[in-house]
Amino acid sequence: MSSTIRVEHQAGWARIRIVRPDKRNALDRATRVALGAAIAGLGADIRAVVLTGTGTSFCAGLDLTERAAELAAGAPDTAGAEAIALNGAMRAHRAVFIAGVNGLALGGGMTLVNTCDLALAAEDAAFGTPEIGFATYASMAGPTSRLLLNRKRAGWLLLTGERIDAATARDWGLVNAVVAPAALDAHCADLAGRIAGFDAAALAAIKASLDAVPGAELDWERALLFGQGVNAAIRGASKPGAGLKRPPHPADGDDGASIPAAPGSHGA
Repeated sequence: MSSTIRVEHQAGWARIRIVRPDKRNALDRATRVALGAAIAGLGADIRAVVLTGTGTSFCAGLDLTERAAELAAGAPDTAGAEAIALNGAMRAHRAVFIAGVNGLALGGGMTLVNTCDLALAAEDAAFGTPEIGFATYASMAGPTSRLLLNRKRAGWLLLTGERIDAATARDWGLVNAVVAPAALDAHCADLAGRIAGFDAAALAAIKASLDAVPGAELDWERALLFGQGVNAAIRGASKPGAGLKRPPHPADGDDGASIPAAPGSHGA
């Protein structure tokens, strides 16, 4: 595996770290391949994955210097297809992916955040799509941001090229919570450990449902019926007795109390 991707295995979860701090963790081909291999190599016991960067950046997107050199040499432009496959692998994986946004997330780096199921950001993180400055469209961060944001907010990112800070990203719904930079790794570990304690079949089915509704099930009654089907699938795949015990909650005073609650979160 490339030295630019580091995988740390924990009980039921893993942390994948991009290690190219001198390049703001930009994804060159070797790193894209290594990241894909790391995801493919995750064991069946892994139920949550923390994806984070090194240094002051989360990921500055694709390595444009490498891409320009390859195009100048007449090589086929496969970077986009490779990035689509990488993000698709994250979305299709059974594990819950958590972005630990430790710094700058630009272009393809913002796509990684958008692709993850959950996201925690350091207070000094920033998000942006600078492609307009190169007279191009953020071909992956643009569509994924538009899926998550209303038209005005997506338009602000895409049409101005201006970055937004972590607090704004939280208020807009791009990340779930903002924490102190020094505490980001610990918060991500707490969240991943808590998720890893849940039933694997339930996690996979619920993750898949997040795209199915409202992606396919726009009708209210059909959406409710879809939810019944998800639970039926979980019951068919889970171990007998799974889910019968009430799961711990930070409000109960257990060790997970340090996990920041998502703004405006309520019970089912």
